[in-house]
Amino acid sequence: MSGKYKPAYPRVAQLKTAELFRQHLEKEGIAMDFDPDLISGSDSPFARPHTLRSGRKIGNAMCILPMEGWDGTTDGRPTELTKRRWKHFGLSGAKLLWGCEAVAVRPEGRANPNQLMLNEQTFPDFVSLFELVQTSHREQYGDTNDLLIGLQLTHSGRFCKPNDKKRMEPRILYSHPVLNKKFGLGDDYPIMSDEEIDSIIEDYVKAAVLAKRAGFHFVDIKHCHGYLGHEFLSAYDREGKYGGSFENRTRFLRDIVSGIRAATPALEIGVRMSIFDWVPFQKGTEETGVPAQNAPYRYAFGGEESGTQADMSESFLFLEELEKLGIELFCTTAGSPYYNPHIQRPALFPPSDGYLPPEDPLHGVARQIQASAEIKKAFPNLYVVGSAYSYLQEWLPNVGQNVLRTGKADSIGFGRMVLSYPDMPADILDGAGLKRAKICRTFSDCTTAPRNGMISGCYPLDPLYKGMPEYDQLKELKGE
Repeated sequence: MSGKYKPAYPRVAQLKTAELFRQHLEKEGIAMDFDPDLISGSDSPFARPHTLRSGRKIGNAMCILPMEGWDGTTDGRPTELTKRRWKHFGLSGAKLLWGCEAVAVRPEGRANPNQLMLNEQTFPDFVSLFELVQTSHREQYGDTNDLLIGLQLTHSGRFCKPNDKKRMEPRILYSHPVLNKKFGLGDDYPIMSDEEIDSIIEDYVKAAVLAKRAGFHFVDIKHCHGYLGHEFLSAYDREGKYGGSFENRTRFLRDIVSGIRAATPALEIGVRMSIFDWVPFQKGTEETGVPAQNAPYRYAFGGEESGTQADMSESFLFLEELEKLGIELFCTTAGSPYYNPHIQRPALFPPSDGYLPPEDPLHGVARQIQASAEIKKAFPNLYVVGSAYSYLQEWLPNVGQNVLRTGKADSIGFGRMVLSYPDMPADILDGAGLKRAKICRTFSDCTTAPRNGMISGCYPLDPLYKGMPEYDQLKELKGE
């Protein structure tokens, strides 16, 4: 977007008092509760601990969501930039680290040529990463007995770029009428075979065993954002044992879980899922996002055929499957950053390949909070981590405290906010007030950079990234 872009909605930073924030929500018809006054210390809802059925402890109700930097080596190992990010996760004050970042289970399933990958060759590096997080947390807080660290396992499916940051090499489950066209795939583009899927499941199990050996407490079987696990859920048109019926579309998850349980039964399993989805969006008049297809749209798992409303009936069926599988850890998100980012991670400033938000981004925040609340109410035995809070900025603690206090979720997930402000969770608990100069303003540079072949990070606010040559390249891309 040009540097001359003037947002159509008020910036959150302008809503400096509780009354101004409340008035804006009421004016926009946004149903989102918040607590005007924050509670700090051990009485804070953010400080609430939890003990899983296995006996493992989570020391507070704060979670760091998985975030990649596109900064690993080409053979899947962490670099110094990767280690710096993971160290920040350990120092954050959050007691649940949801996967740290997406880690590929095989080379051709990587989202970029620098995505981390777990195999026998890279195993020692993951031992070191786990120990780095443990050590940094212990030195800062004195104890890691209540720190739960996971590893998010992934195959990027439709969004694979294993060899070149600018060349997609998709592995798809079915021919999607909108996404095939959007990303230049013909109707005859090859579909993954059942046999290839079987072998991918084996790779997930192998990676989970290695994760357990490296010390990780759980693995996340990623089912979100349009990647392979998520695409299975909308594979209504696929033939064979992995498509069509709900039983077939969830077979991928069940077979991975059964394989992990047989190979390493003590390892916890979590799932991060897009709990609802919408039709893909594209630039319309004046670059504002509009649906790329008219209704009916039938490929939104957790969505109505209108394409722009949630219907979580199948999402609830999926959660019933999780409970049958004995899975307790569940992290919510929505949609995909590739085709409808305004419902996934609301932002006022879109990435270079995105579109201007078609609604005040606070609608997107409220939508995910409400959907997560419905899930928590229907599935009280799941430990539910919510997402999409970064756009709240100064008001994240106030909204998050209300979410926790009223039982809408068990834990607040911190995403890109901690790229600019890694110790925000600790500051919330301390009650010392937020450092405004470090608060993420959702400029989306952390997305624009990797979309254009650069490493990801907070270029506007992190001095390390601000001093890199990529900072000037981003300014040029945005016309600043």
